[in-house]
This record gives sequence, C-alpha cells and structure tokens, in this order.
Amino acid sequence: MSYDGEHAGISGDVAQLREPRLLEQVRNRMRLKHYSLRTEQAYLYWIRRYIRAYLPRHPRELDGAVVEHFLSRLATRDNVAASTQNQALSALLFLYRDVLGVDLPWMENVVRAKRPQRLPVVLSRAQVGRLLERLAGREALMARLLYGSGLRLMECARLRVKDVGLERNELVVRDGKGGKDRVTVLPAVLRQDLATQLVQVRALHARDLACGLGRVHLPHALARKYPNAAAEPAWQYVFPATRISVDPRDGVRRRHHIDEKVLQSAVRRAAREAGFDRPVTPHTLRHCFATHLLEAGADIRTVQELLGHKDVATTQIYTHVLNRGALGVLSPLDR
Repeated sequence: MSYDGEHAGISGDVAQLREPRLLEQVRNRMRLKHYSLRTEQAYLYWIRRYIRAYLPRHPRELDGAVVEHFLSRLATRDNVAASTQNQALSALLFLYRDVLGVDLPWMENVVRAKRPQRLPVVLSRAQVGRLLERLAGREALMARLLYGSGLRLMECARLRVKDVGLERNELVVRDGKGGKDRVTVLPAVLRQDLATQLVQVRALHARDLACGLGRVHLPHALARKYPNAAAEPAWQYVFPATRISVDPRDGVRRRHHIDEKVLQSAVRRAAREAGFDRPVTPHTLRHCFATHLLEAGADIRTVQELLGHKDVATTQIYTHVLNRGALGVLSPLDR
C-alpha cells in the first residue's frame, strides 16, 4: 500500500501528511544532526511502517499504548530480534521528539527489549591462519586489518589515506561507533601491502581526476569549510569501490568506498572452504583480535582503548572465551 496522502478515507488533516513531505523532514533533521546514512535509512523505514500501520490516524493522535502495541506486534507476529525492536523504538522517538516536536512523557514508560548476552565466536590462531590464507587481494588485506588492528568492518571500509601511519605503525579510526576517534595498532607485517595499496589508490584517483571526477564524499560540513579537500589524495578511501556511483545524499557521481558485502561474502566463502562448523563473519576477526591479545597477557584497559569500547565491561566479555577456561584461569585438573 502506497502512503501518498490520497489513501481512501484519510481526513483533510491527515492528507497533509504526505509521505515525501514527512520523510523529507525526517531526513533533513537527521542530516542536520549528522546521523549516518545507514541510521537514516533504518529510521525512515520504521517511521514509514508505523504511519502506514495506523492510517488514517495522525501520529500526533497516537499515545504510548499504540507505540507499545506496534512494538509488541513486531516481537509476537514478526518475531524480530530485540535489537530490531529497539531500533524501531528509537526511530519513533526521533519522529516525535525531533521532527514533530511533541513532548512525550508517556514514551519514558515504553520498555526497551532486553538484548540477550551472547558469547562471541572466536577462532584459534591456527584457524585464523587457515581463514586468511584462503583470501586474496584487497579482501585478504582488509581481513588482515580487521584481525591485526581490531577494526570494525565499516571502519576498515571507510579508512582514508591520511589516517594510515606507515612510519608510526598506527591507524587512526575517525568517527567510529559513538562518533569517537581512536588510534589503534598497524601490524608491521602489513606495512608493505598497505604501501602498495596506497600507490594503487593514488593512480586510480589520478585517472578519476582526468575524467572530471575524483572528488570524494567528506563528512559533515568539511566540504564547505575546505572546498578543495574532496579532490586531495589524502582524503581518498584506502579501499575504493571499483565503479563510480551516484551518492544518495546529494546525487553527485563519485567513487565511494568498497561495499562491505564484498568482504562479507569473501569471508563466508573462505570459512566454508576451511571447513568451519561455526558462523564466521568479518566481525569474528575483531573478536579474535581482542581475545588473542588478552591471551598473550595484554592489559584489558589497553585492549578496551584499541577496540574503542566506552565501558570496560564490554571488553570483559572476551575473558569468557579465553583458551584457559571460562574465567581465564587454569583448571586444577590441568595443573
């Protein structure tokens, strides 16, 4: 069903709520607050779905009971995960508070679903080696960075040339989870491969410039503050896409970073070839980075800083998957 304000039975007030107008308000507000494109797309999906579910009533007429009904139906009828249910709630909070400007004291009583605590999948060092040796090219380099530097998948995909410190053996992660920057280790064994990758990036950028392109997307208001920065080599992605595409934010044709699905597919394929009987994703390599550092005696606060965790309690989950036992101790029987 298309929600275009002309749906049969919609009153005059609700007819004012045309989908393009409302969603455009949501989109503009999110970009003003510097939300990521992925969050923008997710919130727009849930807001559209919520409005359609309760037509012809206007969202201003709906109360906490309706929101609870919507969220409960997601869990009981659609069987969504707790994280998905919480994402839908966050989208509705944004709609009411930031777009419609409605004071919602009743929203404080809407209970967020509790996410289950699950242990991460961690491979042994030998298994990581078997996985990595089945990857090749840029996918192999990206996977090694995830394991060797503890990067998240999108942090690796969005890595810029200027944030690779070959001389200092460090990587600077910009605008990571929670909008935080951090510095993490660059494995010395990858210096030459990364240097080769950067040479290829500069050559590709030079070809794009010769074709009248070569201007990369800049975060926030940097494009206005530094109008020439988008064409500089330092701001280019370390892992650029193979093709030029249209940026959905402004409609400009440019070369974006590599699609994360490329590495996801490559890692799944390598895991199958290695014969693993557990689900392995690129994020598994980040889990391995943390666990293997703790096994080697690294301080948990140091690991927390390298991972970019806000709370050390998040990092402590890895102490439950150390090879020496559930609490990282040797069993008396092993002694």
